[in-house]
Amino acid sequence: MRVVSGIQTTGNLHLGNYLGAIRQWVGMQDQSECLFFLADLHALTGNVSPQELANSTIEMAATLMASGIDDRAILFNQARVPAHAELCWILQGTARMGWLNRMTQWKDKAGKNREGASVGLFTYPVLQAADVLVYKATHVPVGEDQKQHLELARDIATKFNTDFGVDLFPLPEPLISKAAPRIMSLRDGSAKMSKSEPSDMSRINLIDDDDTIATKIRKSKSDADLLPDSFDGLAERPEAKNLVTIYAALAERDPQSVVEEFAGRGFGAFKPALADLAVSVLAPVRDRLTRLLDDRAAVGAQLAKGAARANALAAPTLKAAQEAVGLQV
Repeated sequence: MRVVSGIQTTGNLHLGNYLGAIRQWVGMQDQSECLFFLADLHALTGNVSPQELANSTIEMAATLMASGIDDRAILFNQARVPAHAELCWILQGTARMGWLNRMTQWKDKAGKNREGASVGLFTYPVLQAADVLVYKATHVPVGEDQKQHLELARDIATKFNTDFGVDLFPLPEPLISKAAPRIMSLRDGSAKMSKSEPSDMSRINLIDDDDTIATKIRKSKSDADLLPDSFDGLAERPEAKNLVTIYAALAERDPQSVVEEFAGRGFGAFKPALADLAVSVLAPVRDRLTRLLDDRAAVGAQLAKGAARANALAAPTLKAAQEAVGLQV
């Protein structure tokens, strides 16, 4: 079982990233062969300054390392493994315009300005396909918003294998952890917690200090009603449900047990308990992150070591793809 996943190098990582993805990745290291990468090539599809991109790559790598990603996995930044971009170009001969035109995220991100959007924004699902196919990934951790892109990768793999009469690419399966919670904004329980949200009060950043974490939770949106004795009773109370979900995820408990503990109590009692829990879980991650960022060169060296391992795995697949299409003579 080989798991491959990446995360874009833009903005600070936050509690939603940690509970929804990173902590799942940490656990996967003992269960599978894992490759985790910083998607710096994907970041080029948006407006990002060179210095910001370079800094974000190191900072996000340090965040993953502080969270528990270590030598059990292969951690690297995408640009250090040229096979990603080379295979992407080959696969663009296989992918079809109609397939890419149907990508929901392309429609959402380009909006009404499709003529002004970058070519990279249109074709980046092909690079995503190359990201996983170059390692012959068997499984890819995905959220609901990425399932369509994994289906595209499977379509590309199937067409390539068929067109060139090879059995090169296995079809990667989605890996959706039932334990991964969907963490919403602290200001709007109907919107996902996001690093692109203008208000910093909408999220807890992994670099936030203890007082900031406590303040954000204290000021988070909730309601005046008491907590019920059933988690299902929060179905129509999105902000309340989000705060209970966060508590349960941080404590690694079932949400039902949380509402049973706090049933009949209001958020004046619940929020301080949630703040204490959040600080106890996140403070050690932040402290490790701060130490890592004091030696950015060492973080870069760790990425280089991971890239060497990733290059060794990617090279045979790229060579086989080149041979299949006639580029190896």
